Amino acid sequence: MLRLEHYLRTPPAIAPTPLTALPRIRPRAVRLPREAPLPRGKTSSTVRASAPPMREAAAARMPSLAHREVARALADEVEARLGAQLMPSAVPADAAEFRNGAGNAVGTLDVRHGAPDSPIDFMLQSSLHCKVPNGAIDITSILVFLNALTDAPHFLLEFIQGSPTSMVVILDLLPRKDLALHPEYIEKYYQNTQLDKQRENIEELPQTRPYRSTSLFVRSACSPTAVSVSIDCGQGGESILEEIVCGHLASVAKGVLQIWLDNCTGNTSEMEQVERDIMVKRDQVVRLKSIEVDLTANLPRMFGPEVSGRVITEIRRAFGVQEA
Repeated sequence: MLRLEHYLRTPPAIAPTPLTALPRIRPRAVRLPREAPLPRGKTSSTVRASAPPMREAAAARMPSLAHREVARALADEVEARLGAQLMPSAVPADAAEFRNGAGNAVGTLDVRHGAPDSPIDFMLQSSLHCKVPNGAIDITSILVFLNALTDAPHFLLEFIQGSPTSMVVILDLLPRKDLALHPEYIEKYYQNTQLDKQRENIEELPQTRPYRSTSLFVRSACSPTAVSVSIDCGQGGESILEEIVCGHLASVAKGVLQIWLDNCTGNTSEMEQVERDIMVKRDQVVRLKSIEVDLTANLPRMFGPEVSGRVITEIRRAFGVQEA
């Protein structure tokens, strides 16, 4: 949820690109290991058996969008790969699925904490749909935060779709150290993994432009290899956006996730206690800021104080951040 200004706001206006200038892009579905891609809207029996029925039902009631299918496949991959490192979800029903009194905003939340002795702190999935005068805003997020057993980066994915033809994508491995003071950290997690190639792969598309958050805090918290782009396919470009999402974007997100799973989730890190304390403090600041500036400022506008209060309480519990 490291997104301090997106709720209730559409992505920045971009001059539409004529459809005649847009190349056709062949869809490339996300391929999960050990099994073929699933038809849109379907979930494997293995994942379905392990996922709480409440979460499955809530997800089924959200508007069907290509980016949600991509996010669902990525979340399934995380859960399949981490397996016993994740505890079952314990989000209460009134926070797992929520809506406002007017019926024009609905959301889902799922949090799975890491098992004892696991470097996983928690995995958070959320989805929001809000009708606005000029259409609807749909936001889908996956965060997997690690704990103090490792200094490896956190995983962050956010899809913010403001129209049928445009969206914002934020995809990053959030650094947990000051990169200027720790060049070896850059080398280990960003340079040696060739993570920047994933950013280049999505930015090469003519429909994408770099997206710059208005929040200086968000910019400072992200890595230099972060995918932060707006995608605009112009008037009538719904099918083009869907092809990009299911093709290039799915491939890039899958690539970043694979790098993170392979390099960040399996080992603990040797650190001096002072260094570990600094890292933990940085983590807490990132979590606190994301709640204070983003959620507490925007969720009440969408869902009202009572509903948003329940949801924010669960997110605070996941983040390990107490209300001031």
